Amino acid sequence: MNPFVSLIIISLVSLVFGLVVMWVSRKFKVEGNPIVEQINAILPQTQCGQCTYPGCKPYAEAIANGEAAINQCPPGGEEGVKKLAELLDVEVLELNPDNGEVKAIDTVVEIVEKDCIGCTKCIQVCPVDAIVGAAKHMHTVIIDACTGCDLCIPACPVDCIITIEAPLPKFIQRIEKPALYETIEKAKQW
Repeated sequence: MNPFVSLIIISLVSLVFGLVVMWVSRKFKVEGNPIVEQINAILPQTQCGQCTYPGCKPYAEAIANGEAAINQCPPGGEEGVKKLAELLDVEVLELNPDNGEVKAIDTVVEIVEKDCIGCTKCIQVCPVDAIVGAAKHMHTVIIDACTGCDLCIPACPVDCIITIEAPLPKFIQRIEKPALYETIEKAKQW
């Protein structure tokens, strides 16, 4: 048999198999678990790790898989636990005190810039990239991006990071914490 004909036959067979694989992958494509997305939408997106998971999405996956309880998120508070219980049709649990306490007010962090030595340790631990700066230069916090997880406070070797009350954002675009919703509702009533 002519090698050129063999090459054409192999190419055609490969093309047919490639098209079949492409069709099968599109026909039977599995989107992510929709319950994980619904759980993740309820979580406050602080990415603080207080639930013992590295962020809200892994915690949502653990809840959906039955590996974690719904009461491990202090930033979500009791309201978050109630919403999760309603979504999953399970019993409402009290917030687990081992994971931390619910803050009475929403907070963010601020860097006392005159004390900052530019070590970048706070930048490395910030889960939402709300801290900007360069090595050996002062850093600052992007208030609108800060979720108030406070992970940067213990990382700072000179204690130049302080917690302040969260100002109302000019444009509410991120997923707010439940307490901020109450503040907004009160402001609308004025």
